[in-house]
Amino acid sequence: MREFLILKLQGPLQAWGKETFEGLRPSELFPGRSVLLGLLGACLGVDRTDKAGLQALASSVAFAVRVDQKIDEYGHKINMQKMTDYHTVKNARVHYQGLKSHETIQTWREYWQDACYTVAIWSQEQAAISLSDIEKAIKQPVYTPFLGRRSCPITRPLFETKMQAETALMALAQNSEITMTIYSEEYSNNAREIRVRDVPIIHQPRQFASRKVFMTTTKGAANVS
Repeated sequence: MREFLILKLQGPLQAWGKETFEGLRPSELFPGRSVLLGLLGACLGVDRTDKAGLQALASSVAFAVRVDQKIDEYGHKINMQKMTDYHTVKNARVHYQGLKSHETIQTWREYWQDACYTVAIWSQEQAAISLSDIEKAIKQPVYTPFLGRRSCPITRPLFETKMQAETALMALAQNSEITMTIYSEEYSNNAREIRVRDVPIIHQPRQFASRKVFMTTTKGAANVS
């Protein structure tokens, strides 16, 4: 059995960035590694210029994310929907052309409405930051956490529970009877392997590497292997 820290991400709007420049700022379906590290870093008080602190955090934790579905007071499922917001930005990067400065440009930013997620966090081997320290920081964050962008506040405490389970899938299947999709850094049988580009390169700001993610659709604890 291993120890898992379970978080809930809930708010009216959420935005989980994909690789882009300034013109279109799309949102991924689920929060990726970069944004989850940023969320934990804010709680711990790790400054974005503290490369040593960011590297210590990145090497300490692994993640699995369950895409949940809201249920209204009458028991009806509420589907998450995407919203696009329009902005103009000064001194932006030229669209798809690197870091060259530019005058005012138009930009479209995507958000998810009615989205909610459950996140399992576990320790990597030789972790520099313990789950206990992360739990304390989540309960009393140094900086205000938000759901991808500062305009996306949380509507409930991040901390849900700490628990023991054999795998991340088993941890996320607890107390769930509905069909769900899980994106995990931990391999599991019958999972579909996908690649996402959301691993922050600590010494190259705003640059990202790719990683393997194992996608599983399952229902409740009984069907998890």
